[in-house]
Order: sequence, then C-alpha cells, then structure tokens
Amino acid sequence: MKSSRLVSVLLLLQTRGRMTAAQLAEELEVSVRTVYRDVEALSAAGVPLYGDAGHAGGYRLLEGYRTRLTGLTAGEAEALFLAGAPGAAAQLGLGSPLAAARLKIRAALPPELRVHADRISGRFHLDAPGWYAGADETPFLPAVADAVWRGRAVHVLYRRWREPTDGERRLEPYGLVLKAGRWYVVAGPGPRTYRVDRILRLSATDEEFARPEDFDLAGYWESYQRDFHRRLRTDRAVVRLAPGVTLPGAAQDESAPEADGWRRVTVRIESVDHAHAEFLRLGTGIEVLEPPELRARIARTAAELAARYGGAGTPRDGR
Repeated sequence: MKSSRLVSVLLLLQTRGRMTAAQLAEELEVSVRTVYRDVEALSAAGVPLYGDAGHAGGYRLLEGYRTRLTGLTAGEAEALFLAGAPGAAAQLGLGSPLAAARLKIRAALPPELRVHADRISGRFHLDAPGWYAGADETPFLPAVADAVWRGRAVHVLYRRWREPTDGERRLEPYGLVLKAGRWYVVAGPGPRTYRVDRILRLSATDEEFARPEDFDLAGYWESYQRDFHRRLRTDRAVVRLAPGVTLPGAAQDESAPEADGWRRVTVRIESVDHAHAEFLRLGTGIEVLEPPELRARIARTAAELAARYGGAGTPRDGR
C-alpha cells in the first residue's frame, strides 16, 4: 500500500540519513520513478525533506526533524515482541535494557495492539539450547560484545581442539552469532570463527580496527555453514541397516530391501572415530561392511562387550 510505503520512506531517511532514489528503490523493491512520486507526496504533506544533486547527493530530512509515528499494525507488534530473546540478551549483559525497552514499547502501543503483543509473549517462548547440552560457560561474552560494539581489538588465550591447544591471539571482532545455544565470534584478520566458550583469558584494548565496509555478518555465516557441512563428512562407509533403522541426513546411496528386509546403504561419515560412536548407538540394527578399519574396530568393541557381559548375571565384584 502507498501509505505504508510512504511511512517506510520516512523511517528509512530518519534512521539512515541521506539516501539516493536508487537506494530507496532497492530497499523498498519499487522503481526509482515510484520513489520520486513518493518523495513529492511527502513534501506536499509538509514533511521537511530535500534532495541534493550530484554524485554525493540524495534525499534527507531537515536536521533535527523526527516523526512520532505510532502506526504499527497488529502483525508488526506481534513480530516485535516475538523477536526478543531474553536469554541471549541476558548473556550479553543487556537483559535489563531489553526488558525496559519492551516495557516502554508496550506502554506506547494502543490498547488493541497491546493485547496482540501480550498474547505473543504469553504463547511463544524461545529456548535455543538443545535438551542434552549443558549451558556453555561464557564469562567473556559481555567483553567480546563490547569489543564488537566499540570496534576495538582484544587479545585472548584461546583453546582449540587441535594441538597445540592453547595459544595467544589478537582478534578484531566483527560480530557475534548465537547458534543452537552456543555463541561464536566472527573476527579478523580473515575473518575466522571462534567459539566464545573457548576463550580462556581476554584483555580488552583501546586499539581501533577497520571493519571491512562490505562485510555482511549474515552472509558470512551462511557461507561458513555451507563450507562446514561440506567439510564435515568427507569419508564414506557401507553399512547394512535393519528394517526401520535410519541414519538421518547421512544416506548417499541405498539399495532395495533384501529378502530379510535389511538394506545396503552408503553413508558419508566424518571420521572412523566419529562413525564408531555413532553406529554403536544403533546396536544390532546395523552391520558395517566398509571401510575395513571401521568394521574391525566395531568388532573389537563388540567382543569386549561380550566378554564383559556374557554369561554373567551380576557384576564381577558381586554388587
């Protein structure tokens, strides 16, 4: 609707400052000609905006002008309250400011929209961590967040899973990502991704760094995840699965069921170590055929278990 688009033009200029017609058109997904008409409509309505010509030109609002728009729709009010993540904000040290901001927004809403916002808060709750994963200890998360916000480098002692494990690093924090209840900091140079819970020591500095102007945190994270999953399972195994047994997301090639109902499946695995633990969880519902080292390792484990439990009704110490 035109009225909604006019509001969007006004809010974009208020929050971002000078913008060209082309930038507004791209943001609003309309033509430049439509932007020209919208700007004329706003000017005719008394909104103090003006345009500068030239290479560095664009539209902007008169200095100091602020609108007091309250035109939220019911859907926008609901989405606003659903977007809050109190747990994540608390970890960042922003729990109280978030609560205060939500209270102020709620107080400013008309009564009918306040009902919608309250309904969202009462019916939806975000709890990011998985069931069987304990909360990570991230004592340096607020300091990392502060460095991200202020654009300051930090020196950390970081523990990685490869040898050598602990090492000193200078990081230029570009942004923070919360993934499945775990915090990651994307930092230069590189950039590279680090788990915040593996920071053992942190020293803040007043050293400013230049965050790349074209860096897009969401775009980087999407690319990082694609690359991660590409590298995660590079080996293959051939297994037989009992009827009803599945390996979610791992199957690459599957044969038709055999006479006994078992299926021969080729799956991608991360490593022999990882597959050993993963396949053992399926018990007698799986038989590993290839690679030979994985089959031999599971056979050894099965023999050890048989020796430990076979024929004995009670533990060895008689308890």
